[in-house]
Amino acid sequence: MDTKNIMIVGVGGQGTLLASKLLGYVLLNSGYDVKVSEVHGMSQRGGSVVTYVRFGSKVYSPVIDKGEADIILAFEKLEAARWLEYLKPGGQIIVNTQEIEPMPVITGSMEYPCELIRKMEDAGAKVDAEDFLTLASKAGSSKAVNIALMGRLSKYFPEISDEDWRNAIVATVPPKYLELNLKAFELGKNSENSVSEL
Repeated sequence: MDTKNIMIVGVGGQGTLLASKLLGYVLLNSGYDVKVSEVHGMSQRGGSVVTYVRFGSKVYSPVIDKGEADIILAFEKLEAARWLEYLKPGGQIIVNTQEIEPMPVITGSMEYPCELIRKMEDAGAKVDAEDFLTLASKAGSSKAVNIALMGRLSKYFPEISDEDWRNAIVATVPPKYLELNLKAFELGKNSENSVSEL
C-alpha cells in the first residue's frame, strides 16, 4: 500500500494530541506501519497547531510536505484554509465550522475571512463541513469535539471496523469520559447535517 497522509490541524488545546493518538492506535492495530509527529505550533498561547499522521506498508518519516496530504482534519475553518497548500489536488478536508478569531481579528486590525468553505472548494478541495462542536455538546461536552471529528473521519476508512474504532477510543480515552466520547464519535460518524457554507 502506498503511504497515506493525514494532517490534524487546530488552535492550541483543542485536542489534536488525543485525536492523533487515537488515529495512530487504530491504524497501527489495523496492520499499517504508522508514524505520528509531535504536535507542532503554539498550543500554549492559543496558536495554530498541527500533527502529521502517515501510514502505509512502510513509513520512514512522520513529516508531510506541501501537496502531500490526502486528508486534512481541521478543528476550525481558518486553520483548514491556512494548511490548504499541503493538500493533494482533489484531497479531502473534514472541517468543524467553528470560527476561532485569531489575534488580528480580536484586535480589529483584520476581519475573519468569509466564505472559506467555498474558497477551499474553488481551490479543488473536497470539503466535508459540519458543526462538530454542537454534536459534541449533544454528546455531553463540547470538549469531545475532537472525537466527533474522528467519527466523521472513520467514514473515510471503510476497511476499519466500528469495533476497531471503539477499541481505540477505549484505549486512549480516560474511563470516566468513555461513554461521552463514544457517543460523540457516533454522532460525528452518523450525522447527515454537513454544510457547504455558513
